[in-house]
Amino acid sequence: MSQILSGAPVPASRTSPLSPRSSRRGLASVQALPLDEILIGDCVAHMMSLPEQSVDVIFADPPYNLQLEGALLRPDQSRVDAVDDEWDQFASFEAYDAFTRAWLLAARRLLKPNGTIWVIGSYHNIFRVGTSLQDLGFWMLNDVVWVKSNPMPNFRGRRFANAHETLIWASKDRDAKGYTFNYHALKAFNDDLQMRSDWTLPICSGGERLKGEDGLKVHPTQKPEALLYRVLLASSNPGDVVLDPFFGTGTTGVVAKRLDRRFIGIERDETYAAAAHARIAAVEPAPRLSLGVVMGKRAAPRIPFGSLIEAGLIAPGSELMCSRGRHRALVRADGTLQSGEHIGSIHRVGALVQGFDACNGWTFWHLDRGRGPEPIDALRDIMRTPMQAAE
Repeated sequence: MSQILSGAPVPASRTSPLSPRSSRRGLASVQALPLDEILIGDCVAHMMSLPEQSVDVIFADPPYNLQLEGALLRPDQSRVDAVDDEWDQFASFEAYDAFTRAWLLAARRLLKPNGTIWVIGSYHNIFRVGTSLQDLGFWMLNDVVWVKSNPMPNFRGRRFANAHETLIWASKDRDAKGYTFNYHALKAFNDDLQMRSDWTLPICSGGERLKGEDGLKVHPTQKPEALLYRVLLASSNPGDVVLDPFFGTGTTGVVAKRLDRRFIGIERDETYAAAAHARIAAVEPAPRLSLGVVMGKRAAPRIPFGSLIEAGLIAPGSELMCSRGRHRALVRADGTLQSGEHIGSIHRVGALVQGFDACNGWTFWHLDRGRGPEPIDALRDIMRTPMQAAE
């Protein structure tokens, strides 16, 4: 269950929300992470109050600085519900750049060394944000184009219909190692095709779009849950902490709760925060057993061949064979194989019997346990399962 917290009064800021911690404790005294809470107030001040290097992923949907001039009308002269709120208005590009650098510096301080940040924007602001990211030392990993399958038309007919937004995905710095990218999970999600950087998804509409009693949108730029689902699936794992400094109506929190991630939302508009709180409270998390993330072999726990002997999955004296039965080898008590005059590791002997320089012994050698020959890699998976369940 999320909570809405309020801290000591802070100066108004253009960062979409900051939150409250407790009326009895100022922001400066914040020690622990306010997990699954919505902080009301200035986002930079709130971020600076949180512990350094405490966040796994940041998703930021900052003001676009659309620079709208007057009302936007349809051909029938009806008014378009566009982004004309005060929080999206800046006096100049210089003011917007200063705002961007301030919240990005606070974000960089919060990211763990292997953490990553996502920033979404339109052509009005994303290039300026990208420049600030690079100037501050972030390292670009990808730009992702969100292609809107049902974009709003260009009513004035003077430009192309704006049918996409851009997401920048970046690590904390160029030398960052071990950041989360669930490549294999995304590939399975995409019918065993490598996930590309162009995502075709509809804009938020229908029952997902929050509307007030007056029938108008609660928030003008509410993002679709499908977009955040893909972002968090790609770059986080169950239990990770996700920060959204421009929380709005809480799409990040909704998806984080559903996927067993912990979230921290910052929002300066109490109306948005209240809508987000109610929305998140209604979310049913996915069953915990369904939340595992498919990993590649390299990311799985390392299992030496000798461990299979220690565990009794392969006994010394067992005979291994290749898939076609052309080559056979005897398992020795010390974890080596012997095939004729060749003695060595499963990889070394596999290479020697074929006359190759290298061989993946886990897939080359097979064992018949009464059901026909199967790769010894299947035995390694048996040992990995309880290890991964304990993590």
